[in-house]
Amino acid sequence: MIQKVMLFFVKKLNINVFSYEIFPTFNSLIRKTVQMEPTKSELEILQVLWQHGPSTVRFVNDKLNEEKRAVQYSSTLKLMQIMAEKGIVKRDESSMKHIYSPAEEESKTKDFLLKRFVETMYKGSASSLVMQLFGNKEASQDDLNEIKEFLKKLN
Repeated sequence: MIQKVMLFFVKKLNINVFSYEIFPTFNSLIRKTVQMEPTKSELEILQVLWQHGPSTVRFVNDKLNEEKRAVQYSSTLKLMQIMAEKGIVKRDESSMKHIYSPAEEESKTKDFLLKRFVETMYKGSASSLVMQLFGNKEASQDDLNEIKEFLKKLN
């Protein structure tokens, strides 16, 4: 019964606020039942981990500085520690340098985020999303051919 009540509130409230400020003792249960939605900064870190595999904080921080923007090591460290607490990344503490890896596969996270985006912005209509994409940018002939081939494979 408590799980059903918690899930109701988890769907109605921001999961981060709910799990960490209101009911901290239910963190593990919530993590098992609801996927955490990464923030923009967390997604940048996940992109590095998905591209390069399990990595140290130093490596991730260096890549963020090269590819994104200037980021302090201490900020990256703190954020990755928070991500480990949330269950977004896993931390291997078996050696002196802790190694972080994504808790979920890239495709699973992207599927979750895309579904959430379509539900929120387009009332669940994938066709509305596609129409918006084509309306904002002219698709090249190569893009159109690739989409046609993809649609043929679906049938």
